[in-house]
Amino acid sequence: MFEEKYKKEAIPAMQEKFGYKSVMAVPKIEKVVLNVGVGSVLREEPTQKLVAGDLAAITGQKALPTIAKRAISAFKVREGMVVGYKVTLRGRRMFDFLSRLINVVIPRMRDFRGLDSKSVDKSGNLTIGIREHIIFPEISQEEIKRIFGLEITVVTNAKSKEEALELFRLLGFPLKKDKDKDNK
Repeated sequence: MFEEKYKKEAIPAMQEKFGYKSVMAVPKIEKVVLNVGVGSVLREEPTQKLVAGDLAAITGQKALPTIAKRAISAFKVREGMVVGYKVTLRGRRMFDFLSRLINVVIPRMRDFRGLDSKSVDKSGNLTIGIREHIIFPEISQEEIKRIFGLEITVVTNAKSKEEALELFRLLGFPLKKDKDKDNK
């Protein structure tokens, strides 16, 4: 569904607005990366396994541990310790995850008023921070032992922030309206 929306609605609208001659020149979403830091439970290995398991349940793909490259004594981190987990989604799983994110997860967020356009960087990548992972429907409320936050980065091959914002709007991401544009 999400991929069809991109092909049938977003590509023609982007070609018309930005004047792309080829369909291949239209920006597209390349991958989605989910990151979770386990700084608060650094020494608790069973809790780290729960975090990795929940991340795998959310994405449908095994989480890869991120390892500390150097020791930082102020944070009690040793070289080689697991400091987080990440998952990179591409293809069918990426489109399925984005569809669930936009249609199910984001509407379940508490006090949500839209994604800020400042969360899109100059390269056209959107980063969303989620405070509680329990808003995902794959997570059972009864089996929760620890609540953690995660970061979702949607990576595009857009050449500018404007192209990326238009792509996200056309794909149905709930972006806030810019107050400056409304007043002019």
